[in-house]
Amino acid sequence: MSSSGFKFTLLVPLMAACLMASSASNFHNDFDITWGDGRGKIVNNGEVLTLSLDKASGSGFQSKNEYLFGKIDMQLKLVPGNSAGIVTAYYLSSKGSTWDEIDFEFLGNLSGDPYILHTNVFSQGKGNREQQFYLWFDPTADFHTYSILWNPQRIIFSVDGTPIREFKNMESFGVPFPKNQPMRIYSSLWNADDWATRGGLVKTDWTQAPFTASYRNFNADACVWSNGASSCKSNASPSSASTNSAWFSQEMDSAKQQRLKWVQKNYMIYNYCNDAKRFPQGLPPECNMS
Repeated sequence: MSSSGFKFTLLVPLMAACLMASSASNFHNDFDITWGDGRGKIVNNGEVLTLSLDKASGSGFQSKNEYLFGKIDMQLKLVPGNSAGIVTAYYLSSKGSTWDEIDFEFLGNLSGDPYILHTNVFSQGKGNREQQFYLWFDPTADFHTYSILWNPQRIIFSVDGTPIREFKNMESFGVPFPKNQPMRIYSSLWNADDWATRGGLVKTDWTQAPFTASYRNFNADACVWSNGASSCKSNASPSSASTNSAWFSQEMDSAKQQRLKWVQKNYMIYNYCNDAKRFPQGLPPECNMS
């Protein structure tokens, strides 16, 4: 092994030691229901969390921990039937006026019409990086896994292990990248019928309420941020590397890249990088780098 290779094997454990792993997740331990006046519930001995929406209120929850880099998985089963006007948001976000954020938002639709999966990346308070997709399955019929891989080099959004979007660190081209602000996991179910379905033309049918989305099998292989320090930099030694630490330097192999291209060719319905009318002064710089 070369000296550079030896240094690399030391570096990865150093950065990825003491990972927080929640393979046997319990929502009581990992999350707080933050609003909804009883409409959010943790059931089945902590294995399932449900959010409900009626005309009076939606509901939401947030993680007890903050994270600075990680691989976050959650299984969701979305509101079935006529879900027009309803948004299920599942995202990572920091606080403050120059916040970072990594978004999944599921935009409801009339019965028989597909959900729209809306993604966005905010860095230093600036978003406007929307990509939208249809899904290749019915997300209301069963649980599916929605994942965010966030490391210093890239953010990868995946659905059931299939990548749908990659946002690379292009700070060298002047594009801010989320890397300094720890983020919590948030989710909410809320009424957005002023814009969510066909630009607000289709309103929420409250006769179908309450609307319910369900969550299970949360897992975080991640760096937990607490008291101003990351768990990934404490008590580090070469022998303390987690077997789950590959995410810290993970990139897509050729098979994953082909899957990404398949999704973007067949299921992407909006890409801000193709919307020249929206950016009359020129497309954002990252659009010319990918």
